[in-house]
Amino acid sequence: MARTAVSGRLAWRVARLAEFRDETPTARTLVFDLPGWPGHLAGQHVDVRLTAADGYRAQRSYSLAAPADGDRVELTVQRVPDGEVSEHLAGPYAIGDPVEIRGPVGGWFVWRPADPEPVLLVAGGSGIVPIMAMIRARRAAGARTPFKLIYSLRTPAELYYADELRKPTAGLDVTYVYTRELPDGREGIPRRIDVATLNTAAWPAEFGATSFVCGPTGFVETVADILVALGHDPHRIRTERFGPSRD
Repeated sequence: MARTAVSGRLAWRVARLAEFRDETPTARTLVFDLPGWPGHLAGQHVDVRLTAADGYRAQRSYSLAAPADGDRVELTVQRVPDGEVSEHLAGPYAIGDPVEIRGPVGGWFVWRPADPEPVLLVAGGSGIVPIMAMIRARRAAGARTPFKLIYSLRTPAELYYADELRKPTAGLDVTYVYTRELPDGREGIPRRIDVATLNTAAWPAEFGATSFVCGPTGFVETVADILVALGHDPHRIRTERFGPSRD
């Protein structure tokens, strides 16, 4: 039974685009109809495969942007110049077009509504995607687990899920850190997440929070190192990172 379940999750399924919405000038959320989807946990990802008319295939991994919802799967894709998959999905991809999806994948970087500990979420750029799935899963479950989100991005124009995150939510505290350009009217200068940021905006170490950190490799390593230096339990720091690539 276990082998059948695992092989089923790792089989390629044909999904079709049901709807989409632009998050930023270069990022798009895609909602797929995917019959037979087994469900997933907030924080997991999937493999996406495109096949060209000449038979050439390209494959990339993308985090799931929303909690399980029947046969629907939601991804947010950042368009990368010359990206074989992202250029298509965030560009000319149209309603009804097919794509192959395999998953869900991953079991460490996940949050379950039954988990009682306070949660610290730290996102760098498009690393907000799996973290947004956790925020949405909390809301969908009606959970009261206290969440803190620290979201680092270069400019206000690159803010994903802007309307949703700006809406006040009980038990969710959001801190934005801008590294290149500040919003109009915000005092100070652009900066990166540092010791002062995490010392002020994160949970105190003695609260025993579970931390989820997602973003580029250097960002994730820096944040994790600071959290440990501030006294957070390394075993409660879960990381998901991505390095430079064509996509």
